Amino acid sequence: MNPTSICAALSYYRRQSQAFSAQYLSELQGQIFACPYFAVNNLNRDFVGTKGFSIVFRRSHIESVTQRFPYFKLYLDRALQPECNAFYLNPLLLQSGSRVDPHIDRSLRSYCKTIAPPTLVSVLYVTVPSDLVGGELVLRSHKHQVGKITPQANHLVFFQGDLTHSVNAVTSPSVRLSLVCEQYNLEETELRDIPEFTLESRAKQSEKARSTKRK
Repeated sequence: MNPTSICAALSYYRRQSQAFSAQYLSELQGQIFACPYFAVNNLNRDFVGTKGFSIVFRRSHIESVTQRFPYFKLYLDRALQPECNAFYLNPLLLQSGSRVDPHIDRSLRSYCKTIAPPTLVSVLYVTVPSDLVGGELVLRSHKHQVGKITPQANHLVFFQGDLTHSVNAVTSPSVRLSLVCEQYNLEETELRDIPEFTLESRAKQSEKARSTKRK
């Protein structure tokens, strides 16, 4: 079941500790790393040196996501907000030299050019080594910093979708893995432009290119 909405009461961001069991986090990490679509990120140039893949879906097709990727189900059950109807989900790995430059999320804009920022963004920190240096999430509103979140494993963060945000460069050899979901509340005319369920991955593109060459 969906949780009671936190959107109306959200002021910049909210953080929940011990969101899931250690067993679930371990399974989630293993499944993401083993996923054939996990590759150099398909996201824009703000995501420097990162890895991941992305899933676009409407609320009506959550079951399609969980059938294909059952290990995301507990996260989606906990994180998705009831008033949101379109989602952009992506595992995000940062390692030494990785960073995310300041931006406002609008990842569904490739499907609907007029789309506004998401209502909110949820981030679960799956893997955060104790020796991690860097990797903090920095939140800004109208150029004023309103939050700086040091990642901690098993913490679930929700922040306003209209905030400019960035991730400081990771300077240690360890990796930082999170699971991010942009959550949108779209008008019906906008929602029609969003795929019911689709996968975005550079590995998928490479697979298609290899198949074309074989032909």
